[in-house]
Amino acid sequence: MARKILAAGNWKMNKTPSEAAALIEEMKKTCASDTVEVLLCVPAIDIPAAVAAAAGSNIQIGAENVYFEDKGAFTGEIAPDMLLDCGIKYVILGHSERREYFAETSETVNKKMIKCFEKGLIPIMCCGESLEQREQGITIDWIRQQVKVGFLGLTAEQAKQAVIAYEPIWAIGTGKTATSDQAEEVCKAIRELICELYGAEVAEEIRILYGGSVNGGNAAELFAKEDIDGGLVGGASLKPSFGEIVNYK
Repeated sequence: MARKILAAGNWKMNKTPSEAAALIEEMKKTCASDTVEVLLCVPAIDIPAAVAAAAGSNIQIGAENVYFEDKGAFTGEIAPDMLLDCGIKYVILGHSERREYFAETSETVNKKMIKCFEKGLIPIMCCGESLEQREQGITIDWIRQQVKVGFLGLTAEQAKQAVIAYEPIWAIGTGKTATSDQAEEVCKAIRELICELYGAEVAEEIRILYGGSVNGGNAAELFAKEDIDGGLVGGASLKPSFGEIVNYK
């Protein structure tokens, strides 16, 4: 089956609610597409304004994080039901910045993955290696470990709905991009691992994104690769020109 390309933006800690609404109004013109799924994952405080601004368009709004408990004394965290009540379907989990700055681990990512499926959210689980790990030649081993732990306890039916985003840490926000062949090599290895864990049908259906300085100039080459099903895009998703990635053909 043909996997639909997903162009997903990760706004990180950028844009106020009013700024988010204004940008989305512009993006509704530039990001229109019948063939590519368009998603903007925005800061939690922007979600209501972003959902309202995107209403009636092909742009979906997602979240950048969620907690693995339903409610309780977890100051500053966001419960799944809070996202669902806002109309959110997708949520980014385990981004390298969450792992580096906020002590996120593959084990906590796994708890969030399980909770997402319990609640009906679709996780976009991030994985990626540092420059040091790539130079040591352990990229594939490291990525396999992150995915194995992240997916622990998920059923085949759940796994096929998930999205995996491969983001080499050394290419995030640096202007450096893995070559299309480097990106394909890792994405192919991820698909092979999913095949080992869940079988060929799940491996064929799951979408694997590449992230790391994706832009309008390199999107077509990256998305043409057999095992790359779109991008998780940082800085380039903060401009109306994100439409160049959405309409990459």
